[in-house]
Amino acid sequence: MTIEAHIAAILKILIPKPMPESMAATPKRYSDALQFLTEGYHVNLDHIFEHALFDSPDDSMVVIRDIEFYSSCEHHLLPFIGRCHIGYIPNGKILGLSKFGEIVDVFARRLQTQENLTQEIASCLKQYTHARGVAVIMEAEHLCMKMRGIQKQHPFLITQSFLGELNMPNQQAIFLNLIQQENSSSQTKR
Repeated sequence: MTIEAHIAAILKILIPKPMPESMAATPKRYSDALQFLTEGYHVNLDHIFEHALFDSPDDSMVVIRDIEFYSSCEHHLLPFIGRCHIGYIPNGKILGLSKFGEIVDVFARRLQTQENLTQEIASCLKQYTHARGVAVIMEAEHLCMKMRGIQKQHPFLITQSFLGELNMPNQQAIFLNLIQQENSSSQTKR
């Protein structure tokens, strides 16, 4: 049985009266959306990193912040939405900037918990870049808390992973300071 057929059967249970004509294509649309939202299971990470690591003598911390992400809770299949901040200390190689968003998407486009998502991104970056240190902080709103269950509207979950040299308090402090600084483009707009 296909995802589309299962969704059609679920909708027949949820909507006891005849299905509105406007929902005729809903099973197909939902199937397509679900496959997109879980495409991270089918991505080959080797291809992302191929031709994306460049030699560099730089050993200064590199920070990429405010990478938006959208994921789905593995417990309720509801979205959680937020921002990811990444820092790393290169070890002879730097990673092309566009790859950070791709890596976040690969792991976010799986059924997840935010805690595991944070760890998976950090471990992947450490493994592929051989960085001296990696830090990942994620902050998100979870619709499973907003729409159902306790129905609280404003909580943010913040998770973190510090690996290697970024697990040292002085390096963590530098990373945290950098992600908390106001964006210079927003300062110019004032």
